[in-house]
Amino acid sequence: MRRVGIVERGDWQAQAAECGFRFHTIDGARYWDERAYYAFTMAQIEHDLEDPSAELHRMAMALVDEIVASDALMQRLAIPAQFRDWIAESWRRREPHLYGRLDLAYDGTGPAKLYELNYDTPTSLFEAAFFQWQWLEDQRASGRLPREADQFNSIHEALVDRFAELAASLPPPLLFAAVRDSEEDQGTIAYLRDCAAQGGLHGEAIALEDIGLSEDGRFTDLDDVVIGSLFKLYPLEDLFHDDFGRALPKSGLRLIEPPWKALLSNKGLLPLLWERHRGHPNLLAAEFDDGGDLPAGWVRKPLHSREGANIELHLADGQRLRSDGPYTGPCIRQAAHPLPSFDGNFPMVGSWIVGDTACGIGVREDDSPITRDSARFLPHAIVEDEAQVVFAA
Repeated sequence: MRRVGIVERGDWQAQAAECGFRFHTIDGARYWDERAYYAFTMAQIEHDLEDPSAELHRMAMALVDEIVASDALMQRLAIPAQFRDWIAESWRRREPHLYGRLDLAYDGTGPAKLYELNYDTPTSLFEAAFFQWQWLEDQRASGRLPREADQFNSIHEALVDRFAELAASLPPPLLFAAVRDSEEDQGTIAYLRDCAAQGGLHGEAIALEDIGLSEDGRFTDLDDVVIGSLFKLYPLEDLFHDDFGRALPKSGLRLIEPPWKALLSNKGLLPLLWERHRGHPNLLAAEFDDGGDLPAGWVRKPLHSREGANIELHLADGQRLRSDGPYTGPCIRQAAHPLPSFDGNFPMVGSWIVGDTACGIGVREDDSPITRDSARFLPHAIVEDEAQVVFAA
């Protein structure tokens, strides 16, 4: 694994505009950054990332049966009591799921370590599935990458196939919802709508704020049509505390992701995994936090924090780092395993699971060991020969 400088495409911004990638720059700062890429070997991809991702996914899925059958485990995950039966029933019915992202620390030399699972509302999807593949094709055509260069990336094809599989099981009409003013979220649902249409499943977009609730407890669109199925790019745990969200269990609405996916996006899953697979090479030691002073060598994370917010690190050398944010409530502690540093850039590998298949990665890097919402997205390539990597620079 190497971070390799490369000449960026002269027309990449025009290409981004053409395909609707409007959030490539956020608040004047680069989000998409193709001035460098991360080079991997095929062995690193297959043995260190793809295979472990598939195994971690299986381990997490195997835990759902246990959690939904245990009120005590639901309580440890801080699932509100009024939603527990609804979540459990969605699992018993095996309501289908779409995708998820595992966040991994990996430096190219040792086992990848699981930081967390983003299985309810994962983003950075379009840039991973589509735009970085376009970058690869262009850079191979320009000669800046060898023609044999490849990418671990069948995310788009997997999404189209998965939507085709979901088509028969989702009651119509299907809508795709995100917060109106979030350009990134709106871009993500626009991409997912296109994938769904390619899979034969058509659905309109709606702003989350425009969804209504009928007198008999059904969710409706702007024309008062009852919504059958809803892809919602909005955290389910936030809906738990929303007036409309409290109507979900009796509404008859089919959600993507299904309610049981909230169990897998909860960071409380990390200590549960560790308790059942202690010493697994791809897991970090984790436990539920007691709220006291954070010992050296540990990281504290709220159960529901997102985008690197409210993270506290107390590294083994005594250094302390903390990120601000809005998240409170119960926390877990995870053994500190800092991200690798490539000349002051700290990359995190996002490994994508579509359905139950590991099918691609995206790399985000930050200027600090905490990957925040301002982290940049860099493309990656599989380049077997070290001489080819040098050639690419």
